Amino acid sequence: MRGLFVTGTDTGVGKTVLSAALMLRYPGACYWKPIQTGPDDDTREVGRLSGGQVLDEGIRHPDPVSPHLSYNRIDLRSLLPKRDAVYIVEGAGGVLVPVNESQTMVDLMVLLNLPVVVAARTTLGTINHTLLTLEALRARSLKIAGVVMIGKPNPDNRAAIERYGCVPVLGEMPWFDSLTRNGLRRWADTLSKDLIA
Repeated sequence: MRGLFVTGTDTGVGKTVLSAALMLRYPGACYWKPIQTGPDDDTREVGRLSGGQVLDEGIRHPDPVSPHLSYNRIDLRSLLPKRDAVYIVEGAGGVLVPVNESQTMVDLMVLLNLPVVVAARTTLGTINHTLLTLEALRARSLKIAGVVMIGKPNPDNRAAIERYGCVPVLGEMPWFDSLTRNGLRRWADTLSKDLIA
């Protein structure tokens, strides 16, 4: 299995749109969100925005709750895809979101062993949230591909994340006024083609 795992500093940060952008940058990849809670259908949205291949398998729960509250037991190993491919995998919430009584989202990242892209806000508070996320990933020896900052550009926050996090900021993605495939593709084309080895 090859690809990237997209996580965020918290929920609602822009992981799904970033995942769609990565699908546009890597059109041969397959999008997969193994755990989805809440009424939004991120798989359908990524398919709409990217026009790419999506894998609609995994845990789905209609209530917007932490995954560990939506089912008695989520077995992470049973979620692993059956076919070998290049995947853009989107996590639910942030790195330490509980998925069952003893595991968090980062345990799924360890199982998949993909480089991680962190979606982070550009606003106040992002430095702490992003550095904590990077620390949790490094504590499990996960490879960090970089950070994508989402929102109005903030050069000071970007510089602090790069300096204190010892990580590249791969790009700054705006909040799109009108979210279309062509607009997203133009931004996606600014990303490196070397994120997936």
